[in-house]
Parts: sequence; C-alpha cells; structure tokens
Amino acid sequence: MRIAVFSTYRYDQDFLERFNTGHELTFFSAALNELTVSLTEGYDAICIFVNDIANAAVLEKLAENGIKLIVLRCAGYNNVDLLAAERLNIQVLRVPAYSPEAIAEHAMAMILTLNRKTHKAYNRIREGNFSLEKLMGFNLFGCKVALIGTGNIGKAFYKILKGFGCRVVAYDPFPDQELQAGGLHYDSLVNALHDAEIVSLHCPLNAESLHMVNAESLKLFKKGAMLINTSRGGLIQTAEVIEALKSGQLGYLGLDVYEQESSLFFHDRSEDVIQDDLIARLISFPNVLITSHQGFFTNEAMEQIATVTFENVDAFAAQKVLVNQVIAPR
Repeated sequence: MRIAVFSTYRYDQDFLERFNTGHELTFFSAALNELTVSLTEGYDAICIFVNDIANAAVLEKLAENGIKLIVLRCAGYNNVDLLAAERLNIQVLRVPAYSPEAIAEHAMAMILTLNRKTHKAYNRIREGNFSLEKLMGFNLFGCKVALIGTGNIGKAFYKILKGFGCRVVAYDPFPDQELQAGGLHYDSLVNALHDAEIVSLHCPLNAESLHMVNAESLKLFKKGAMLINTSRGGLIQTAEVIEALKSGQLGYLGLDVYEQESSLFFHDRSEDVIQDDLIARLISFPNVLITSHQGFFTNEAMEQIATVTFENVDAFAAQKVLVNQVIAPR
C-alpha cells in the first residue's frame, strides 16, 4: 500500500523504515489538518499521531482522495471523528498498547523529580551550591495515591506504586478483576480523590473524562497534593489547576501532556515568543514539571508502535480480522 505518514520526525522514520513489511511510505513533517489533507491524494492509507486532526472536514477530503484506512501510531483516538469515518467507510486502526511500562515509569520519574527536587539539586551543584535549603521531600511509603484509570498503563503504574509501599485507591468505570483479586481497592471517583496525596491520571479522553480535574474535584485532594498527567491534556481544566497552584491547594504538578499542545510539543520553540498564556504561566511555577509528551519515548515502545502499525496495515490489505479496529460509539 502507498501510505502517507504525517507528523514525522527522524526517529519515526527510522523505526517505520526498519519495521516496514513492504509498503511504500512517504513521510511528511507537517501535521494532518484541513490545510495539509490535500497531500493525501494518490495514497491508499495514512498514518497519524496524537496531534494530527482527523475531523469530519478532513475525513471528507480523505474519502474524496480515496483513502480507505487510517492507522494511528498511538493508543488514543480522540483526534478522529469516528462517526464520520464510519459514514465514509474509512477504517481506523490503532496501537492499543505499546510498552505501557514506558509511560508508567515516566509518571514515577515525574513524581520522584517533583518530590525530591533532583532537577533543582542538579542545577545547584553545577553552580557550586551544596545547600539543602528548599529541597525537602516526603516519603512515598504509606502515602495515598489516587490511581485514575487501570488499563494497561495504569496496571503497570500500580505495580510500581506497590513497590514503593504506597496506599493505592483506584477509580475506573470498568475495574480490573485481576487487580482486584490481587488486593487493589476500587472506589468512586470522589472517594479515590478524597484526601489523596498524589493523583495520577491514566485514562482516555472522552466526553465523560473531559476536564475531570477541575475546581470542584481539586477541592477533594489533600491540601498540597501532587497531580500527574501522562494521558491526555484535556483531562484537566488548566486554568482551574493554575488557581489551585496559586492557592496552595495543589502543591505539585507534573504534565507530560497539555490540552493545547499541538502547536508546541515536539517542536523547538526556543527562539519563539510563546503565545499560550496558560502554559507560560505554568512554566513560571517552581513546583511544576512539564515534559513534551515523551512518556512513550523508549526504544521498546517505538519498536512496538512500528511493529503493530504494520500488522494493522497488513491485516487490512489481506482483508483479515482487524483486531485493533476502533469502533464508533453507539
């Protein structure tokens, strides 16, 4: 198949070329959107990532250009209008799990960095400052962690939390029976968040989870709690999280995702004036740690993404069962 690959960087191209199963790939650094969809003319399929836009208008143009397949090289699919895709007979396939340990480990790295302030200590030592002032952390052992979402990533993160001796309370509309049998306590969202010292988000973005962390839910956290989001930026209401940071209700914030990240993340903006006032304000806080959607970025995860992506393409080309098909909601 002829496949147009959008939002590609050198590392994407390296892995996709290495694991290609015989398809003709064209790489575009541009993201897919209404301005770039014309590039898909003459192709059979497209391959997109988290910040590509496949809304109804884009899908209409894809259908006009003869595109029958969208392969997502990620697990999330909130950037695709599934109802429009179904109507236009465009199949949507994803990579449902790619080294969930990679993202779980990144979440723990953010917790440890914010808590023990190793990033600040590193910079101090390089300047000859060996003071311990303002570097005090807290023990993770015994602290209450609200684990929001227990899919593959949440499950991997729970295993890490158990190793640290945390007291974990989980919320998920569909509790994992294996985890329950192993001792994980599930509760309502309100009870999970109540008095939590750390809240870590590991759930998909949909109509129910949009802005689930907001002014009201933040009041449930223990004062000075830590919030970690390695899932999707839209899970939190950013302006209200900023107010919680200013008041001290939220003591630490770790973000690997951001609701308006598409114009920022994965790009070098070091010579630009950042126009997004919310992220500029977040960057100014000493107790906020932001990384550029790198939680997935390990060698193992990239190999899995490339392998499953081509398994999806091959299954479609051979008219086999599409095990990773994304179905429109009913």
